[in-house]
Amino acid sequence: MSTGEEPLNKKQRQDNMKIGTHNGSFHCDEILACFMLRQLPKFTDAEIIRTRDSALLDTCDIVVDVGGVYDPAKNRFDHHQRTFKESMSTVKQPKKWTTKLSSAGLVYCHFGQEIVSQILELPVDDPVTDIVYDKVYENFVEEIDAIDNGINQYDGEPRYQISTNLSSRVSHFNPQWNEPNADEMAGFLKAMKMVGAEFLDKVLYYKKSWLPARELVEEAVKGRKEVDPSGEIVVFKTGGCPWKDHLFNLEAELGIDPPIKYVLYTDQANKWRIQCVPEALGSFSNRLSLPEDWRGLRDSVLTEKSGIPGCIFVHAGGFIGGNDTYEGALEMARRSLKMSQNKT
Repeated sequence: MSTGEEPLNKKQRQDNMKIGTHNGSFHCDEILACFMLRQLPKFTDAEIIRTRDSALLDTCDIVVDVGGVYDPAKNRFDHHQRTFKESMSTVKQPKKWTTKLSSAGLVYCHFGQEIVSQILELPVDDPVTDIVYDKVYENFVEEIDAIDNGINQYDGEPRYQISTNLSSRVSHFNPQWNEPNADEMAGFLKAMKMVGAEFLDKVLYYKKSWLPARELVEEAVKGRKEVDPSGEIVVFKTGGCPWKDHLFNLEAELGIDPPIKYVLYTDQANKWRIQCVPEALGSFSNRLSLPEDWRGLRDSVLTEKSGIPGCIFVHAGGFIGGNDTYEGALEMARRSLKMSQNKT
């Protein structure tokens, strides 16, 4: 049996922990599960044993995605048995997610807070650890759970296929059907490096970028009526911050009505953008798109059509536009609101 890793002598290996998973074609869930376990001090130097031999799996300190057993007390984390129906909501109450767990979700469910705390260098019980833990499950791990368990993202026929997600990219590291004598473990380790890098990026993003943006968004939301009496336009002092998630949460927390329609911010060229608030996170539909007559127009043509100085563009999809000045972008937002009111 080969693990595909650099050989270590017996003395070096004798104190090492062993992570067991199956051999043959590998998938994103056990790749991520193995990577996450190696973020824990206990398993940092763990040898990965890829086999379906139950006797060999019994020598491992932890087993993921193989063996037909889910028993946290014995460090067994398989999800393929017919009796398995666990989700984050059943294993880790009061978490809300009901997607059936894969081996990645199982490891994250049981060890994720410790893993996140290691990466962020924060205590396990720090509030930031818990916030990041939840966001990483919702926006990274849950997708892998769902894909591995064959759960459709929504009902109905999709308009197009997405083949560039992380699970799809992992599959390409497997040997091709017509590639004899391929080094399967080498592909496994390459996939683990790719998945691990994306997992670390996601964890660090939520602490370093996403979480600090909440204060900025909250300030803008609370000061929205100073921008316009309608309360439907907000202005961010700093452009480029991740605002959508925070805005929806703050609207719910603060009971904001009517909902916010437009956000204004500066771009990298220090010009002003007006962006429509989507109907929901991930939606391509807007609460109120920019006027139909403006869409696809640019510069002087758009300025003449709108009657607003300094217009740069309005996207053909009507979800974003630009102006040279703050005053111009604000007028675009105000005019859009007024035009929609005139139609009703």
